[in-house]
Amino acid sequence: AKSRNWFSYTGLDEKLVFDSVKPNPSMETVEEIISLYKDEDFDYVIGIGGGSVLDVSKYVGFKLNKSKICLPTTFGSGSEITRISVLKINGKKKSYHDDGLIPNISIIDSNFLNDTSDSVYRNSAIDACAQCSEAYDSKAGNIFTQFLCARAFDYLEDGILNNSPEKLAFGSLLTGLGFGNSSTTLGHALSYPFSNEGISHGHALAFTTTLAHNFNKSQFYERFQNLVKKLDFPPIYLKQNLNEAVDIIITDRKHLDNNPKRITKDDV
Repeated sequence: AKSRNWFSYTGLDEKLVFDSVKPNPSMETVEEIISLYKDEDFDYVIGIGGGSVLDVSKYVGFKLNKSKICLPTTFGSGSEITRISVLKINGKKKSYHDDGLIPNISIIDSNFLNDTSDSVYRNSAIDACAQCSEAYDSKAGNIFTQFLCARAFDYLEDGILNNSPEKLAFGSLLTGLGFGNSSTTLGHALSYPFSNEGISHGHALAFTTTLAHNFNKSQFYERFQNLVKKLDFPPIYLKQNLNEAVDIIITDRKHLDNNPKRITKDDV
């Protein structure tokens, strides 16, 4: 935004801009922003960026009781339409759910995908695919969320295979509506130990959701695997002790309790 001179164009005060949100953000970032701006005079908290930026901006707006505007630029998280923010606590990802996190306004513009790097593009695209396909199978879903998730996957698949930014953006929006009213499942639970080690969320999901779909016998398994191959993800490796990672996964009841099949520690 600074390099493109957006602030002078929009008349925004640069002093009210926080541009240091990192991938897989922590609660410390939220607390830093609140400390910096709690005494400033403003009406809205505006998040412009990927899922990490949107999750942080939503939580800040929620805590400060300000209206929230979200403008996604990567179209993978669906955060612009959900009641969810994912933040790290003591180095471990935690998912917060509250109606107060729902944005007041969301602006969807696929032009933000122009000049997006390959890594950001593929990580975001597969993130959206993982969310809608996992949520379709979730025990927390219903015929309405399944409809939204199935249509979302169709749009995302078409967008990836035929390089259509508009379909990617719309598919991501439908994904947020679908999984935001049901839940993601095993693939997300498996991904968190990798994200805790700094691997981007979408990159981890490319492999963990593939494994989860195979375990769950999901109808999306082959289609999802085909998209992972199309996007050409490099392999990932877990550095931490396997038993410690399993302990993190098996305690993630928000995801595992809604998985279509029961998960044991041995399964993990």
